[in-house]
Amino acid sequence: MVLISACMEIKLLILLLIAAFSAMAGGALGRWERIHPNWMRSEVRHGVIAFGGGALLAAVSLVLVPKGMALQPAWASLLSFGGGAFAFLMCDRYFTNRGTPLSQLLAMLLDFVPEAIVVGAVISRNYGEALFLTLIIAAQNIPEAFNAYREITHRGGGKGMAQHALLVISLAALSGVGWGFLGYFVFHPDHVLLGSIMTFCAGGIVYLVFRDVAPQAQLERAWYPSMGAVVGFMVGMAGHAFVG
Repeated sequence: MVLISACMEIKLLILLLIAAFSAMAGGALGRWERIHPNWMRSEVRHGVIAFGGGALLAAVSLVLVPKGMALQPAWASLLSFGGGAFAFLMCDRYFTNRGTPLSQLLAMLLDFVPEAIVVGAVISRNYGEALFLTLIIAAQNIPEAFNAYREITHRGGGKGMAQHALLVISLAALSGVGWGFLGYFVFHPDHVLLGSIMTFCAGGIVYLVFRDVAPQAQLERAWYPSMGAVVGFMVGMAGHAFVG
């Protein structure tokens, strides 16, 4: 029994590290784009931003909200969703007033944290679901971390923050390992608090997508960004259909 538990924990660690390293790869891609600014056309850069926005909306509409609402009463779902939006409105205002734009990084964490908890919560019951959810997280983390790196370094994040942007993103991504094991040891897949966490984060994501991600994706007389959002959402649809 102990051996089975240890093997499951090792499997969980591997899945969580895959998800974390995907975010690091996205941040590294942003760093490469900063060093070689002409390697990617403007339309494609905006398309990557839009892809991240589409992936975030897919996480909200296909995973966080439906699963979260299934685990709690409707009034609690609405309260936690609205509370998440308000909480991250206050965070966004705080960081903006301090000249430290972190909305893209917050959006990545709002997506990553609850899904990492869910991976930990479901792995002992359904390893296949945990594996595929990890792959969806990895697909989302790459463009989201890329966008977060660009925001920190291009939008006045402060000299110290800009110099250590990749380290900040890497540490944020590695925190997902801790959240995943929290889900494994603390949360049952049907835990009502897990549902509240999911809808709380969903509210924050919706606020941040329409506050910051979508406006950055807009580009005059170009269709790439819009299609990037569509493709990002389709990735989430494919994952939802497979798991379902």
